[in-house]
Amino acid sequence: MIVIKMANKAIRIILIIVLFIIFFEIGLISSYTIVTSEAPNVQGLIDMQISKVTGIFTPEKVNEMLIKDPTPVNITNKKDIALRMEDLSKVDGVNVDSMNVTTYEDANNNNFTVTIEALGYASPNSTSGQIVISQTPSYKIIAKGNATYKDTGLEVDERSVTINSVLKLYQ
Repeated sequence: MIVIKMANKAIRIILIIVLFIIFFEIGLISSYTIVTSEAPNVQGLIDMQISKVTGIFTPEKVNEMLIKDPTPVNITNKKDIALRMEDLSKVDGVNVDSMNVTTYEDANNNNFTVTIEALGYASPNSTSGQIVISQTPSYKIIAKGNATYKDTGLEVDERSVTINSVLKLYQ
C-alpha cells in the first residue's frame, strides 16, 4: 500500500514536470512567432535549448564554478592597459592605482587570461559657467585580456583587451 502511494506521488511529480516543459515550449514557440512574424523552426529551437543546457554541465564550466578565489597578478604595463581601457570604454580617464588584475588560470603558464578591474572617471561637470572637477570615480570597468611573460615581466597584450562591462557608480 505504501509503495503504491509513493509511486502515485512520483508519477504526479513527473507529470507536473512534463506539463511544465510542454507549457514552456508552447510559450516559446508562440512568442517566437509573435516577435519575428515568421513560422518557427521547432527543431532548431529545441536543439538550441538542449545545447545551452548541456553547455552548462561541461567539465570546463563545472571547474570554473568550483574554483573559489582568483589569483592576483602584477603586470608591468598598467598605464598602457589603462589607456586601452579608456579608449574602449569611452570614459575620460582610468585610475591606474585602482587597477586590480586577477586570473582563475594557472599563473605559471606562459599565456593565460586575466580579468582587469579599474575605476573610470567621467568628463568634468559644468554648471553655470563653472567647471567642477571631481575626484570620485563614476564607473567601474571590467575587462579581459591575455597575459604573457616578457623580458620586462608579465604584460597584458593591449590588442587582446576586451571590455566586459562598464558599471555606473552612484554616490
